[in-house]
Amino acid sequence: MAPQNKIIIITAPSGAGKTSIVHYLLQKYPRQLAFSVSATTRKARPAEANGRDYYFISEEDFRQKIQQSEFVEWEMVYEGKYYGTLLQELERIWKQEKTPVLDIDVKGALRIQERFPDSSVSLFIEPPSVAELQKRLESRGTETPETLAARVNKASYELSFKHHFDHTIINKELNEACAEADRLITNYLAH
Repeated sequence: MAPQNKIIIITAPSGAGKTSIVHYLLQKYPRQLAFSVSATTRKARPAEANGRDYYFISEEDFRQKIQQSEFVEWEMVYEGKYYGTLLQELERIWKQEKTPVLDIDVKGALRIQERFPDSSVSLFIEPPSVAELQKRLESRGTETPETLAARVNKASYELSFKHHFDHTIINKELNEACAEADRLITNYLAH
């Protein structure tokens, strides 16, 4: 299968470690893989850059792109906070003859998998426990008690979907989880 036909989906509840695993894979395979930058209506965090971490767009622009069918998937993840994957982003990566890596929420991952069933592989990153996930989220220092509670509740719900994905990796120890993801992706890219 040509690289432009493939998609790698990495999903997890917030705080499970998917972004760390995505960064590991992108650093290990810079010629084969490229990060698919999602669009969002939320404000950029201090270290984030437009076009690198996300495409930060207004809610009005986002809704217009929905109406024009420019997204392969989109979701209002939190009240008033939209996230989505633009088709032009996947096409940009395929034109470079690379495989897009999507670091994406669970609902979006399910939609991508449904839309590209024969050309995608999906990895669900599972935290060792919900309590450990809560500790990881607290250690970020970016959550209020309300947003922390919302993320933990959402994570518990999202864990119920892990069986819908091709592979589940329990991220108890990051190096081991990265090695397992590496093995799965190497196998996927070889076929």
